[in-house]
Amino acid sequence: MINNKLPQKIVVASGNAHKTEEIKAIFKGVEIVTMHEAGFNGDIEENGKTFKENALIKAQAVYEELHLPVLADDSGLCVDALDGAPGVYSARFSGGTSADNRALLLKRLQSVSHRSAHFSCAVCFIGENGKPLFGEGFTKGRILFEEIGDKGFGYDSIFYSVDLKKSFGEATENEKNSVSHRFRALCDLRNKL
Repeated sequence: MINNKLPQKIVVASGNAHKTEEIKAIFKGVEIVTMHEAGFNGDIEENGKTFKENALIKAQAVYEELHLPVLADDSGLCVDALDGAPGVYSARFSGGTSADNRALLLKRLQSVSHRSAHFSCAVCFIGENGKPLFGEGFTKGRILFEEIGDKGFGYDSIFYSVDLKKSFGEATENEKNSVSHRFRALCDLRNKL
């Protein structure tokens, strides 16, 4: 998945270890470091109204301080019956932990039979020229009635993947990466580089 236009080293504008591991698995051959490893310890306020806006906010904040190639993403779960919620608020949906987020979502969908949903991801890459470039990706599925599987993170155990015919919580890292919204967004970005 390496493109000649990609630098040897990319700073990921995230403190989320799970996201960083997914990016490392997809961008083999490129040195991927977290923003903390690269020396950025500031707080970034994600106040955008879309995934794309939040990805740009994160990428610009890290790039402006470090002046190194930066990759940022913002992603979340969009549930049709909830008009796209939790969306950009996926990580802070309940105000608690990932387990709290899953519990609140299952509670809100308790009497809902139409449970279609998708994960959406926007990635923003800022290279040495300082100009942002975006990629977007989606993966379709539905919300299960209970948690199935203990792999992954976030909403994975309650998201049934149409592509994999099982929950992301049951999927291996390679299976998930092959169909994930983040993988598709990164491929979209790679094609534009």
